[in-house]
Amino acid sequence: MNMNICAKKRPNVVVFFTDQQRFDSTGVHGNPLNLTPNFDRMALEGTHFAHMYTCQPVCAPARSSLQTGQYATTTGVWKNHLALDPDATTLATCFRQAGYKTGYIGKWHLGGVKPGIFDWDQAPVPESNRGGYEYWLGVDLPEFVSDEYHTVLFDNDNRPVRLPGYRVDAYTDAAIDYINTVKDEPFFLFLSFLEPHHQNHRDDFPAPHGYDDAYVGKWMPPDLAALGGNAHGQIDGYWGMVRKLDEAFGRVRDALFSLGLQENTIVVFSSDHGCHFKTRNNEYKRSCHDSSIHIPAAISGPGFVGGGRVPNLVSLVDLTPTLLDAAGLPIPDNMQGTSYLPYLHREKDPSTWKDVVFAQISEDKVSRTIRTKRWKYAITAKDVDGFSVAGSDCYEEEFLYDLQADPFELENLNNSKAHEAVRARLRKLILIKMHEAGEKIPNIIGAVNEDEVRGQRLVFKEELDAITALY
Repeated sequence: MNMNICAKKRPNVVVFFTDQQRFDSTGVHGNPLNLTPNFDRMALEGTHFAHMYTCQPVCAPARSSLQTGQYATTTGVWKNHLALDPDATTLATCFRQAGYKTGYIGKWHLGGVKPGIFDWDQAPVPESNRGGYEYWLGVDLPEFVSDEYHTVLFDNDNRPVRLPGYRVDAYTDAAIDYINTVKDEPFFLFLSFLEPHHQNHRDDFPAPHGYDDAYVGKWMPPDLAALGGNAHGQIDGYWGMVRKLDEAFGRVRDALFSLGLQENTIVVFSSDHGCHFKTRNNEYKRSCHDSSIHIPAAISGPGFVGGGRVPNLVSLVDLTPTLLDAAGLPIPDNMQGTSYLPYLHREKDPSTWKDVVFAQISEDKVSRTIRTKRWKYAITAKDVDGFSVAGSDCYEEEFLYDLQADPFELENLNNSKAHEAVRARLRKLILIKMHEAGEKIPNIIGAVNEDEVRGQRLVFKEELDAITALY
């Protein structure tokens, strides 16, 4: 637990969480369209986690990981439409135990509600499946009960609440009202948007009126420019959504300032996963590529002012213990992430942080990936249904990218004989990460040297310590 919290009042915490937002939608990551001036300013003044990666590029699993600080196979929500264990230790339960008011507004996707036809009267999330949040104005699947200008959420008593305005603004208005209500007590608010996710029932990115027209024919990220997909027809709406989200983020920060809360409120901006616009598979995510797993992330407030640009690779699963640590709360032993706060404050040497992030991929495939500063390596279980099982006893090597030479991941080196030694090292490293995530150690079939693979035995637990130097 961080013992440097010296404020007379415990810090408030606001999490501003978007859905399917690429890291390079932000100015600090090189986007030239000035979409995110509020995020960019906070990243420069606070702490910018420039290399933040999701641990599961699917909505519900990523959200389960952030709520619990555990990998998706541990939370049990390894694919969409599974309910989070009602007994799970979550951010909400940790903050409530410490005497905080806790509130959740917006998209949840952890209630186990099944998607159906577009239905304004879809069943709300049962109280037992709300992750322990005290105040509730949420919905499991907003794209099936609302539209961009028809916002519906459900309150604590499961009554539908119709909110006016564009959906992003409607959620933001509700959040500001909540902050104003609880401003005299320490509070934890999780504000969760659907945007800039596509609207499932029509496969479109509906920006506010006039916002999409402003970005027609404008800048395109290099991977999308090279690979096409459907980005050329949809990215203008996506950019418009990002711009509106940033304006909403600015409104939340302004509200905190006007209420005199800015000095004692930790504000977090991040997302669950990215968006590759059908360039890597037949939808928008569920791949090992940075367009799917690299997400924007910055934190301001007590403990994070002037933190600068973090050079280390950090996982979404690390964000949970980091927030608890920053609030001076104990980190539960079952959390699999690591607080970055001691490294940020130089209580621990940042050079000793292990610069490897691990992600599990489900539904479209059963896959695992690791990313180091230079390499991206991914393995996939062939002929396995990712909607039916969470993992496999056997994987095959599928992707290897040299991110130093190929930052946009356009050349797969998986079949390169010149990179056999690299794959061998990464093969052992991914086994370490799978073990740390609580998975059983599988067999991995190499892409090139089949004779070596046939004779390869499993790397068992007692061998893992001998190869940790591979980090």
